[in-house]
Amino acid sequence: MNQKIPLEFPNGIELYIKREDLLHPIISGNKFRKLKYNLLEAKRLGYKKLLTFGGAFSNHIVAVAGAGKEFGFETVGVIRGEELHDKILANPSLLHAQTFGMQFKFVDRTQYRDKLDPRFLEYLEASYGSFYLIPEGGTNELAIKGCEEILTAEDKIEFSHICCAVGTAGTISGLINSSNDNQQIIGFSSLKGGFLSEVICNFVQQKNWSVNDSYHFGGYGKVTDELIRFLNAFYDHYQLPLDPIYTGKMMFGILDLIQEDYFPPHSKILAIHTGGLQGIAGMNQKLQAKNKEIIHYNG
Repeated sequence: MNQKIPLEFPNGIELYIKREDLLHPIISGNKFRKLKYNLLEAKRLGYKKLLTFGGAFSNHIVAVAGAGKEFGFETVGVIRGEELHDKILANPSLLHAQTFGMQFKFVDRTQYRDKLDPRFLEYLEASYGSFYLIPEGGTNELAIKGCEEILTAEDKIEFSHICCAVGTAGTISGLINSSNDNQQIIGFSSLKGGFLSEVICNFVQQKNWSVNDSYHFGGYGKVTDELIRFLNAFYDHYQLPLDPIYTGKMMFGILDLIQEDYFPPHSKILAIHTGGLQGIAGMNQKLQAKNKEIIHYNG
């Protein structure tokens, strides 16, 4: 569903948001897209167990756990941070995943950086048995194939610009691959540093894209008072929730660029809502601990 943002923009610009967050109550947004063909491949190959990686409040971890429960897989999550071992009940994301039956392996940050070392993967297989490996964030060739299905035939005709948040580059790569040459695909990085363009180049051939890294608000998982105020004003005005890690930063960036006349007159912009709303509860815990304003959301 494409929902128009009811704002009067200069130069005849229009802004719509594709509500991918409504695809599934647990496996929402780009996680649904990324897991679709990976789950089919795991079934085809006869695997009974999925193993993946993520942080304390990972949307991906919750989505894999929910997908496992719904489609009959056991699931294992390798979690960054040994200190989280005794804090599952206090962590809404991990508790959610555990409710779906996921087993956890907590590792320190050094070991997590080496998570794809063949020796570590052999250790995990010895510990948990045979598993289908899904990368952190879910991005691989099959995930990109799923993300190529986000844009409809009408979207490819109707919109001049497609915008999305970027983390592991899978979603934007799928959008680029499925877009028309006359469309511009703009990714809004949630991470510090300009390395994401190099990652995207591994998955795409087209040149109609760019990554904007000016709206990360301090880096992955970081927020500011300004961002929280923006999220709450947006939700209060339109009853449209955005998450603080990805879609909130993207929407802030889009609206800022519109005011700076970045987009040509009469541009028709489609922003992709990639989900991630489950992470609001964890972020609000952090904000409350610092006596900060929390994010408004009734989900």
